[in-house]
Amino acid sequence: MTDYYNFKNIKCVIWDLDNTIWNGVLTEDISVSLKDGIAHIIKTLDSRGILNSVCSRNEYEDAVKKLKDFGIYEYFLYPQINWGNKSESVKRIAELLNISIDSILFIDDQQYELDEVKSIHPGINCLNASDYKLLPELPCVNPRFITEDSARRRQMYIDDDNRKKDEESYSGPKGKFLQSLNMQLCIKKAEEKDLRRLEELTIRTHQLNTTGRTYDYDELLGIINSDKYILLAAELNDIYGSYGKIGLVLLERKQQEIKIKLFILSCRVMNRGIGTIILNEIVKAAREASMGLSAEFVHTDRNKIMYVTLKFANFIEADTSDEEDIVILYNDLSVVNNNPPHINIITEKEWI
Repeated sequence: MTDYYNFKNIKCVIWDLDNTIWNGVLTEDISVSLKDGIAHIIKTLDSRGILNSVCSRNEYEDAVKKLKDFGIYEYFLYPQINWGNKSESVKRIAELLNISIDSILFIDDQQYELDEVKSIHPGINCLNASDYKLLPELPCVNPRFITEDSARRRQMYIDDDNRKKDEESYSGPKGKFLQSLNMQLCIKKAEEKDLRRLEELTIRTHQLNTTGRTYDYDELLGIINSDKYILLAAELNDIYGSYGKIGLVLLERKQQEIKIKLFILSCRVMNRGIGTIILNEIVKAAREASMGLSAEFVHTDRNKIMYVTLKFANFIEADTSDEEDIVILYNDLSVVNNNPPHINIITEKEWI
């Protein structure tokens, strides 16, 4: 029997429909009924910042109508309702949400479907629908804190989807569209009120993460009260709403040098050039303070894009740290890249 209590932290629960969310098979009986407590479970997950989606073999229009009749359709992002392999539908959902397969929990009543998905995606977590009532109590869907950002996570994905649709339909130059968004990036020293969300970022973010380190609330609290470290938080807003806290940078003061110990970005801003802008601002601050600048990096199978971001910001790999697998990159501060004109950048004058 699968030990559900050892699952990794889950970002999205993907539900089958027939005999999973509802009793019965929709193509055989249009009067299917919701399983006991299922709506409450879905809403509870949503309130914790856990996304929900659907992967079902059914007629799309009929299934969507039934979900709307039950009042739960709005809770499902990118539902995949078709007659194809469920492994393909799961892959599509992961791509649209820009999350890794191993952060997904797939629920189905048929062991064959669970096995088919698992055979294609070995890292996925699977739960038999007969055990669905266990779900709210599992550690993997119980984050330590419910932050303002996590409670709004589904809405932030919807906002982002609206951005993408409007961008795709925009007939003018991309730069003009980006200017129309009135994006505002605020980079500031983290305060105690920010720490719950920053802890969540270190735990949830693996792809856009320079070292893979995680910090809990108490550790972050110690960091912001230390003269040795600087913890920066980045927040992004535009005309569609707030992206929330989308990044953090942990800087270490060391004599006449500043070292980037950790740099994390939310995957939701991957294509907005935010990483380069934040690094530009750090380079400016280091040069104005006449401090050297370096960064630690640990190569993983997921974070290559962060290495490329550092390289674009003129960080050059120099040597390996005494600590295993840590690569040190230096920036000679000779070049400060221009930030794109479509983003209004707000920073505190003195970080260092």
